[in-house]
Amino acid sequence: MKRKALYFLSDLIVLCMGLLVFFPIVYGFLGAFKAPSEFAKQPPALFPESFRNLANFAEVFRLIPLPRLFLNSLIVACFSALVRIACAALAAYAFACFSFRGKHVLFLILLGTMMLPPETLTIGNYRTVARLGLLDTYLGISIVSFVGASQMFMLRQAFLQTDPELQDAAFLDGCGDMSYLLRILLPMNLPILTTLFLQAFVAQWNAYLWPLLVTNTPGMRTVQVGITMLTTVEGTNYETILAGVSLALIPSFLLFFLLRNRMTGSMKNGSLA
Repeated sequence: MKRKALYFLSDLIVLCMGLLVFFPIVYGFLGAFKAPSEFAKQPPALFPESFRNLANFAEVFRLIPLPRLFLNSLIVACFSALVRIACAALAAYAFACFSFRGKHVLFLILLGTMMLPPETLTIGNYRTVARLGLLDTYLGISIVSFVGASQMFMLRQAFLQTDPELQDAAFLDGCGDMSYLLRILLPMNLPILTTLFLQAFVAQWNAYLWPLLVTNTPGMRTVQVGITMLTTVEGTNYETILAGVSLALIPSFLLFFLLRNRMTGSMKNGSLA
């Protein structure tokens, strides 16, 4: 009985924390349908007076080139996530399966980069990108996200859990390192690969500071930068901004919905995919 009470209490705490995190998203979505006068009411209402009020969404498309911004963000996020996972997989394989002098020291140095706030590298990265002539380009927006120590660490830990006899058997059958990585290790770890890809995609999709710094023309802006353009000199239109934020959340939720089964699959399922 005591154990059931503890389980119930822990589930209740987790539920409350989940609702606390999810509430701003729900409030933002509901606020996208409100009229300007509804934000001035006291006490503020949670639900809008009507869900048929689509003028806020139309205003978003009028103020900013939203389809172009979505396309820019989609290209940058997909490109960055794919390259980031590819680099992480190659580095993780080297640290997990190769033996070379200084491997552990180099691995600790790479992990130490996770402690550096990204803002400390902004000036140096900007000067490098500017000298390479990559300002206002997709490559310039993406290049700073190509390498991530966290993804490399997660994949290394997953590769270390693989039975070494599997590698020996693969090499006896004529597999090389790249064949073993691409045909055996990565399919076996497809769930973690999918999770890391989604994490990298969402992080780049939500990036704001770096795309703002390296883009100069409206046609190269990303969707997060575009949302800030919804604020006018007359004031902050909360209903329009919330409508833009709601639209910007759609790709992340859609990608999560499409990949959710891949992320929860077992290692065996991944190897058969």
